[in-house]
Amino acid sequence: MLQPARRAHLALALFAILAAGLVAPGLALAQVPYLSIPASEPKYAAIVVDANTGEVLYAKRADSPRYPASITKIMTMYLVMEAMSEGRVKPTDMVTISARAASQPPTKLGLPAGDQVSVDDALKALATRSANDMAVALAEHIAGTEQRFAALMTLRGQELGMSNTRFVNASGLPDNRQISSARDIAIMSRAVMRDFPQYYGYFSIKAFYFRGRLITSHNRLMGQFAGMDGLKTGYINASGFNLAASAVRDGRRLIAVVLGGRSTVTRDDHVEDLLLTGFDVLKRRSLGESITVAQSMFEPVIEGPVIRPPTAMGDSGEIAGLRVVLTDGPAPSTPMAIQRTMAPVADPVSKPTPAKKAAPKKPRGQYVVQAGAFKSRDQARQQLKLIQKRFASAFSEAEADIGGAVGGYFRVRFEGMTADAARAACKTLKAKKQACMVIAP
Repeated sequence: MLQPARRAHLALALFAILAAGLVAPGLALAQVPYLSIPASEPKYAAIVVDANTGEVLYAKRADSPRYPASITKIMTMYLVMEAMSEGRVKPTDMVTISARAASQPPTKLGLPAGDQVSVDDALKALATRSANDMAVALAEHIAGTEQRFAALMTLRGQELGMSNTRFVNASGLPDNRQISSARDIAIMSRAVMRDFPQYYGYFSIKAFYFRGRLITSHNRLMGQFAGMDGLKTGYINASGFNLAASAVRDGRRLIAVVLGGRSTVTRDDHVEDLLLTGFDVLKRRSLGESITVAQSMFEPVIEGPVIRPPTAMGDSGEIAGLRVVLTDGPAPSTPMAIQRTMAPVADPVSKPTPAKKAAPKKPRGQYVVQAGAFKSRDQARQQLKLIQKRFASAFSEAEADIGGAVGGYFRVRFEGMTADAARAACKTLKAKKQACMVIAP
């Protein structure tokens, strides 16, 4: 929770905003310099944070301005939870739906103006359906107008350390002034579970019944990834597919934020990879290994233009110059953002020699499987030998290679594979918690 002195200072600022009426939004917006997102800027940004210690395990464009979309609703819920914890609002209080709230575009509960809903049900609808009408209704209930509420959101964010965030609405609906960053979203996510653990369970709700209707969560990964218990999805055309996620394993909690995914599937796959690798790092550290997550995203440059089908996000120029990376599924995936840098194995082989390239038994494919990137050639060779020994059948028709350093890393690769063989091999490696990615031609 916030320290008493800081809370008193902020309370005075919030009181001034509420008293100032129409001036309030301007005061709040003035605190954050106007940030714009260049059209050429990739949408992708990500961060992985140890929620227990605050350590950043991985970051890519974590401070670059991005559109938060419906992840905004975490801050909306934060302010409502704060009001409940202070007794200003009760879960059983009834919220009246204004004409403005009722007019919000989907997704929403779709209640008519004049109808009422409890604070409890409104929060559940925010967490699951990402209901825009409930976001506005709660904002008006707390602050009188959504405009004033957005000013409170911005100031509270600043108090929490969200220095690159400005809110202008409570829902995350498109507005080019509404800006945040992957790091700020991680700060916000960590704050809500730290400050209001008694209410964090709202973010874990997978479904609830509202007036006879079953309302289900947009966060499909929460039911698939062991230990995941929140937080929030988000999507607008300008942002791509966003997700702030948190999971607990072996008593350790991680927060992963991925912004700019090309689809819900690739976004969810990528978040899962980030969390799996993060937990693997924590586990290996607990066993005494010196291990971290490489701070550079794998973005190999290739010859010639990249051609791929247009996406619903209209981001045809987003990956110009990058190879398209595939996951176990058939659709293009967000490029892998992490490579594990592991300490040498306990029994290193003296004077290792590069693997011999065997003649292909069948016409070679053009897909490549990468099984790790390392700072030293020796580490790469040790990983190569490990993969060849434990997963020989998966790469029986591939050519192993390390090659020269690229961007300071030696990459363990298996070349000449078909798409199906590459995906199957990568699935096998991932099942054993080995780093793996499939690179398309």
